[in-house]
Amino acid sequence: MKVAVVGAGIFGVTGALALARRGHAVTLLDAGPIPHPLAESTDVSKAVRMDYGADELYTAEMERALDGWRRWNAELGGTVFHETGAMFVTREPMASGGFERESFEFLRARGHALERLDGPAIAARSPLRGFVDGYFNPHDGWADSGLVVERLVARARAEGVDVRENAKSVAVGSDAVTFESGQRVACDAVVVAAGGWTADLVPELRSCFRTTGQPVFHVEDRASPPSVFGADLAKTGWYGFPARDGFVKVANHGAGRAMHPGSDERVVTNTEQDRLRDFLRSHLPALAERPILRTRICVYCDTRDGDFWIAPQPENPRLVVATGGSGHAFKFAPRIGDWIADALEGTVVPRFRWRPEIEQGRSDAARGAQ
Repeated sequence: MKVAVVGAGIFGVTGALALARRGHAVTLLDAGPIPHPLAESTDVSKAVRMDYGADELYTAEMERALDGWRRWNAELGGTVFHETGAMFVTREPMASGGFERESFEFLRARGHALERLDGPAIAARSPLRGFVDGYFNPHDGWADSGLVVERLVARARAEGVDVRENAKSVAVGSDAVTFESGQRVACDAVVVAAGGWTADLVPELRSCFRTTGQPVFHVEDRASPPSVFGADLAKTGWYGFPARDGFVKVANHGAGRAMHPGSDERVVTNTEQDRLRDFLRSHLPALAERPILRTRICVYCDTRDGDFWIAPQPENPRLVVATGGSGHAFKFAPRIGDWIADALEGTVVPRFRWRPEIEQGRSDAARGAQ
């Protein structure tokens, strides 16, 4: 088929590649430059973790995704995935039913060798303070996310995908995409992978998604953990990365604040900076008074239940919507393209189905009930 993929973030570019490799003629379209500076997948780093509480689907898929990340290190022209490991630590003993305890026990039961950490072990391993329990997963890490998108787009071009930047779509159907300029691209099928802009193109889904802004900070490095870390993540939302290029990235993975991805309010507020400073003073004191070099708002496209939305429109199976990253999609990048291609060809992961009837919930236990 001739397939138009709208949106060149991590959903769109992996979907375009997978479809091209299955013999389809693919056009990949984006409203801006690629990587788009406002896309959820565009940043200097994204966490790659297999820790999902007792969620068997996401844990098993991350085990497969990790193999894919290691292959990409060999295939994409250099290291894009850094397997530094990750620490998940808590201010009180890991509680039964909590994200950290459930993840620890579930991964151990699946044969993963994790290191249990007490307070002294946490302090010896990193500058984190105020934590008494947790564990270290040696197979987690982080991806150089903007670079990943760049290299995947280059690979898509090399494999015959027609990549078009600065092509803003204003209407989609199963047989064409119409641009702001009035031009159209005719096709046999369309994949909408537009993240937080999806509801602008498929208005019937407006009530199914909520876009939320999450603050991201680059703090001048003085002393940082040597691995990715989650700091009582399900309760505080705070996580971070090893230092690189003179800064430490610290961000919040929580409830966020509602906003459209194109909002003029897409800036970090004084309140959010104050929350960061409070966290640093309590738990990373070596960074507490260091300058903030850069800030960013990462806008999540949240589904009601936190599961991805990768499915065809029931009345029109040649229109596939692939979005709903809910702040935890990038780590699955090596798997997302096949999920999208499968959906267009008739096979949908049940939890990723078209589901406007679903009530509020949350699949990613790391975000808790903040």
